[in-house]
Amino acid sequence: MLISTPVDVIKVLADPQRELLIERLTNGPACTCHLVDETGLKQPTVSHHLKVLREAGVVEAEPHGRYTYYRLVPASLDAAAEHVARLAERARDTANERREC
Repeated sequence: MLISTPVDVIKVLADPQRELLIERLTNGPACTCHLVDETGLKQPTVSHHLKVLREAGVVEAEPHGRYTYYRLVPASLDAAAEHVARLAERARDTANERREC
């Protein structure tokens, strides 16, 4: 797994097809063929997005026989969620603090 910042994770999650794959993986590990069936995406598209998600540390691959299963890495999603929560908290705290020009 590569180490990514929460901002990197947020960037990869911004793609609707990757978000769809992540949504499906919340049901547990799945291989590419499962994800193709469940999403209606083409196999090369699924494989491409899984590669991006793997490089960002959002999913990890586990060989199982002649298939590779992909599972979510909850810690990377937690870090991204905490980052967004900190931004929201800071925005709430400073919402009425107008800076002078």
